[in-house]
Amino acid sequence: MDLIYWKDTERTGMVFTGLVVGLLSLFQLSIITVISTISLGALCFTVSVSLYYKILHVLNMGDGVPPFKAYLDLDISFSGELADQYMQKAIVAVVSAANSLKNLFLVGSLFDSLKLLALIYLLTFLGDLCNGTSVNCSNEMCFSPIPLLMFQAKVDGFFAGIQANVDNVKDILHRIAQGGGPTPDTTPGGAKPKTQ
Repeated sequence: MDLIYWKDTERTGMVFTGLVVGLLSLFQLSIITVISTISLGALCFTVSVSLYYKILHVLNMGDGVPPFKAYLDLDISFSGELADQYMQKAIVAVVSAANSLKNLFLVGSLFDSLKLLALIYLLTFLGDLCNGTSVNCSNEMCFSPIPLLMFQAKVDGFFAGIQANVDNVKDILHRIAQGGGPTPDTTPGGAKPKTQ
C-alpha cells in the first residue's frame, strides 16, 4: 500500500520505473532475454560491491563485514504449520476458481454465462489491437500516478517553482547574449533611459 499511495516517492518511483522499463523491454525482446539480462546486471552489481568491500578490508579501510550480510541472515523458511496454511489457502482458491469456471462454461447460470461470452468477445477485439504486454504497460502508466493527483496543488506549486527558475535562467542567458545590460523596467510608465 505504501508503494501504491506514493508514501515513499523515491522507492515508488524506482519500482514503477523498473516495471515500465521491464514491460517496454518485453515489446522488443523475449522474456528469457529480459530475465537473463536483469539477472546478469544484478549479479555483476553484487559481485562488484562484494569485491570492493573485500579490497577495503585487505587495505584495512573496512570492517570486513560482507555488504549483503543483513539480507543473507534473513530467515525466509516456512514452518510446517505456516506452509500448511498457505497450501490450504492456495487449494481453496484453486478449487473455488475451478468451480466458478465450471459454472460459467457449463451454463450454471445463463445470465452469467452470457456476460462471460460478451466479455470474451470484446477481448478478441482487444487482442487484435494489442498484446498483453502493451495492455499491462498502459495500465501501469495510467494508474500509477493516480495518487499523485490527490496532491495536485503541491505538484503544481513544485512545477511552478521549477518553471520560475527556468525562466530566470533564460532571462539571464538572454541578457548575456544581448550584451549584459541591466534588467529592463517592465512596470507601466517606468523610467525611460536618458538620452544624451
